[in-house]
Amino acid sequence: MNRPMRSRRQATLASLAAELGVSRTTVSNAYNRPDQLSPELRKRVLETAKRLGYAGPDPVARSLRTRKAGAVGLLLTENLSYAFRDPAAVGVLEGLALACEDAGVGLTLVPGSPGNEDVAAVQRAGVDGFVVYSVPDDDPHLEAALQRPVPTVIVDQPQLDGMDRVGPDDEAATVDLANHVVGLGHRQVGVLCMRLSSDRNDDFAFLYRQQDAHYHVQRARLAALQRTFEAAGVPWESVPVVERFDHHVDDGASAARQLLDKHPRVTALICTSDILALGALAEAGRRGLRVPADLTITGFDGIGEATRAGLTTVHQPVLEKGKAAGKLLLGAGDRVASKVITLPTELRVGTTSAPPRTAEQHWFGP
Repeated sequence: MNRPMRSRRQATLASLAAELGVSRTTVSNAYNRPDQLSPELRKRVLETAKRLGYAGPDPVARSLRTRKAGAVGLLLTENLSYAFRDPAAVGVLEGLALACEDAGVGLTLVPGSPGNEDVAAVQRAGVDGFVVYSVPDDDPHLEAALQRPVPTVIVDQPQLDGMDRVGPDDEAATVDLANHVVGLGHRQVGVLCMRLSSDRNDDFAFLYRQQDAHYHVQRARLAALQRTFEAAGVPWESVPVVERFDHHVDDGASAARQLLDKHPRVTALICTSDILALGALAEAGRRGLRVPADLTITGFDGIGEATRAGLTTVHQPVLEKGKAAGKLLLGAGDRVASKVITLPTELRVGTTSAPPRTAEQHWFGP
């Protein structure tokens, strides 16, 4: 007659300590504070634990006891795949991961899709603090994170008084880029911009929408372009701005198509990201436009693909951005005063910007 199999009773910290004839603190130190034990004793503890099937202290119990989760939460109000697809986001994620590695803590991604107001993931995230990556100022996930009794560091946007933040000076960087385009002689320009608010608008963005934008970075870049071109005698209301809610190369191409179909005499397209600019380059090629002879195209971010394409752009150190945010969060401690880290940017003039074509030059556009 077959007898039911009896599983061996699972070893515990207490039973392991009894087996070894040491205190429970000694066993705990073998896992959590190995510097407190001699190498020989720690080896004996771990070997005995393996033989008895003890996997180590329960992380849930440990977090309840220490009130520490041992992880940083990265809050981004995009689909989860965005963190692994968008080149700038990938750089920030890598930098933050490096900071977490150096500190010996984990990293938890806490995504929240645009327009989704369910903040349960933020409320229940087992983290010791949040790095909030580029969200609108009215985002409910941000509000939920700020209500948690843990430190928070904002990357890029929004700018909130009394909050730690890491990012470039978007206005100054955009002014440098705009002055380059103005200096080349361009006055008939168009702009392709990223999402301005949580409501979808894949169309022209008029002045009221630009000024009411909930995404601080886009609002700041557009405002800098407006000041620079108005100073050069170009009324901003004459400058077409096309917005895209999603952020793929195809979105940049469709935005450029929409703008150039209605404003075919534009001589420069200023894009508020390299992704949009790469799409604009593709659309220019489709239309038979020579870049930069017929059309100047510029970007912002300095991603690898833009460099390979020779794009004139503003480079920002995205990996350092993520690393700085992680270090700022993990080093917050009992610091009371907020801290803002402004990262340097660099205008990199590539092969996609040149003086505008003259009326005498043959134009290859449609």
